[in-house]
Amino acid sequence: MSLRTFSILARRHKTTTTFLGAKQFASSLSSFPISVEVSSQELADQELQWRNLEIATRALHRDGLVVLEDVIPHSKIDTLNRKMIDDAGTLQAMGDKGPYNYNRGNIQQDPPLTTEHYESSIIMNALATQVTTSVLGPKPRLSFVSGNSALPPQDGVTPQSQPVHSDADFAHPQCPFALVVNVPLVDMTKENGSTEVWLGSHTNASIDSQEGLHGERASGRIKAELLEQRRNERPPCQPMVKKGSIVIRDLRLWHAGKPNFTDNTRVMLAMIHFAPWYRNTMEVDFSEKLKPILQKAGSSLQIQAKFVPERQVIDGYLSHGYGNAYDFDQRDRVEGVF
Repeated sequence: MSLRTFSILARRHKTTTTFLGAKQFASSLSSFPISVEVSSQELADQELQWRNLEIATRALHRDGLVVLEDVIPHSKIDTLNRKMIDDAGTLQAMGDKGPYNYNRGNIQQDPPLTTEHYESSIIMNALATQVTTSVLGPKPRLSFVSGNSALPPQDGVTPQSQPVHSDADFAHPQCPFALVVNVPLVDMTKENGSTEVWLGSHTNASIDSQEGLHGERASGRIKAELLEQRRNERPPCQPMVKKGSIVIRDLRLWHAGKPNFTDNTRVMLAMIHFAPWYRNTMEVDFSEKLKPILQKAGSSLQIQAKFVPERQVIDGYLSHGYGNAYDFDQRDRVEGVF
């Protein structure tokens, strides 16, 4: 094939070709994620039909992120949101001792997993589990339940973005092994700190692209030169995500928390589903009173739960570890094969 013929074919496929630079192919794919419009019948059945399941599955493989629109009743979300906004004020008042991630405007915040505030449609949504199962395999492991809150501006504090980073800040498999199920408790917009995402960046993710080791407070940062290269290929975006929707994201995807310029805290829950073969050892503290509910609602998951007295959950959930206190790696890694 001649160089001219190759160039014509490249244009037909909406790519640009550079033979002397570092970039060989530049994608014309959108920077905004695919949103799946879930039908009323699918909501009633709590099961996606084959077409929407295929779209969600392929979007996760290609883009590393997909949105399921309007799948959780707002009434369920509002009750939890009021509680977590109150809790955010308590955590913010801790100052430098608070569970902030990279800067004081973004904190990690656990929901209270108690009988009063637990809701299966949020924590163990069946449609989200159907999608993660399609990508990861039957009965993914649920071993992380937390959240990220973007706080309103503080007097005298300049709003900051997190550095672009990956949550997979360790040597990891080069295939999907963990998906984050995010549930925003309000509409997420640029104004209130919708997360910046770099679609497709998960496909070449590795620790070689990062600065900062696991265990450091600012681990997982993506090297500046790689960000600029990626920006030319497929720029990042801050998608608007409607309340009641679910965002499913590959753990390896590059992303960054953004500042909240509104007067209200923006809470987004985060549950991580690991592949059934991925031997992550974390556990989640649930009230022992929730055990029968979880056994039913979570029957499609391996829930790595530690059931404790409800009073223990109430007294301790705001003092859990954060950031690098959690280990997303696995034990007994396969070595010397790949």
